Amino acid sequence: MAKDVLVNAGVGEVRVAVLDGGVLDQLWLERTIGIEDGSKRTGAGNGGRRNLVGDIFLGRVQRVLPSMQAAFINIGLERAGFLAAREARPRTALFRDDPYTDEDRKLQIGDYVREGNEILVQVVKDPIGDKGARLSANSTIAGRLLILVANSPGVALSRRIEDEAERARLTGIVERIVAESASELSRGTGFILRTAAIGIGEAELRDDALQLAHVWRTITEKRVWAAPPASLHTDLGPIERALRDEVDGTIGRVVIDDRTAFGIARDYATRAMPEMVGRIELYEGRAPLFEHFGIEDEIESLSAPRVALPSGGWITIEATEALTAIDVNSGSYIDGGGLEDTSLNVNLEAADALGRQLRLRGIGGLIVIDFIHLSDPKNVERLLEALRTACAKGRVPSQILGMSEFGLVEMTRKRLRDPLAIRTTEDCRRCDGHGRRKTTETVALEILRRMERAAAAAPGKPLMVRAAPGVVRWLQAREPEIREGLARRGAAQVRFEPTQEGRREVFEVSTGG
Repeated sequence: MAKDVLVNAGVGEVRVAVLDGGVLDQLWLERTIGIEDGSKRTGAGNGGRRNLVGDIFLGRVQRVLPSMQAAFINIGLERAGFLAAREARPRTALFRDDPYTDEDRKLQIGDYVREGNEILVQVVKDPIGDKGARLSANSTIAGRLLILVANSPGVALSRRIEDEAERARLTGIVERIVAESASELSRGTGFILRTAAIGIGEAELRDDALQLAHVWRTITEKRVWAAPPASLHTDLGPIERALRDEVDGTIGRVVIDDRTAFGIARDYATRAMPEMVGRIELYEGRAPLFEHFGIEDEIESLSAPRVALPSGGWITIEATEALTAIDVNSGSYIDGGGLEDTSLNVNLEAADALGRQLRLRGIGGLIVIDFIHLSDPKNVERLLEALRTACAKGRVPSQILGMSEFGLVEMTRKRLRDPLAIRTTEDCRRCDGHGRRKTTETVALEILRRMERAAAAAPGKPLMVRAAPGVVRWLQAREPEIREGLARRGAAQVRFEPTQEGRREVFEVSTGG
């Protein structure tokens, strides 16, 4: 069954969901309100910043730390970016995303950077918590079909292109393009073929290569005149990025609920993927898009630690500073085959659910899973294979170790940005840091979605919002943007009124008579 991409372009946030067989499979959130207030540059707040992954900066080396084999680079954000020796070293292979090796651990950061030097760097991981952005001195420019790799000539392919005949065909095409169009391409650059290139002809691949070469030339020209810290390249916005990175031959349609966003998507598709133009639809239903497709409640539940399993068991997901701990429980489920079969069945359900929950919640880093004990080694291997399969979906690489004697499975998943829980909640001071509650921004964005719904249900009627004082202050600080966005959805007037309610999560949205 073909997948659907749903784009909810709300007043304050863009949310992109991928449905696989009608089931929510992937989710991204990106704030779009208040960017001009400095959060784009400073990264202020939990989730109060634009996605920076893929952006390229001319930075200045602030500090070199041989003890860490890393350097801190000033790129104009609130916190300096972090450049490890492995990412500072000029690239030796076109396609490398392997774990650290003994060779990597012997690298000396001082061989590549000096304090005070200018350096061209790219953000590879967004700032997370109190840590600055992770940087690389090896820049790449992503296109629809290809990725341009600076200073690394050659041709490589995504590991997800598995058919050997197709790999040979695509490699031959791009090598021919590089040979025949050398004068139009950037000298010394290479290309990685993305999975979207499967089945694509030479003309489309050539167009993508030439466009990427133009982008890279523009960056190098800007660098000549720029003074660090300076932004030289900004990646696509959330609408275009969703199309570029998530839409391939498996996508049946892209449904967008905002006319402006619909126009942006159509324009991008016309330029980059004309075959998809006819599959982009404007949703004009009365019910909100995510509610119409039945996924709004599930998105809301992603902040809860417990996830129910079909058998009646459950998994519990708890994040700490060092790792994410996941516990598997069988509940009242008992299989007629005995304890081993009961444990295996619940564990297999948990493995399948975990792959999906890790994607939806954006969980990365070190993950430790406490599965129910299994005695049969064959069942252990069957479980590990199920977990590998569940985690193989999506574009984020992961590594899974074997099961320990205590029934624990350790895995790592590449972390590109804050997990959903960190982006939408904060430590609760009232419970001494032992719990979390929604941030002011998260509650404000919920109010904006409620206001959009009210405006659609009663067009032309004034809207009244009563909420906690802190939430009202957040909304009032961005009132011009909010009014403009809601006016496009039929709201005539908007008024915010603080209440004496102590709880941030409590609010009311009403329409005037």
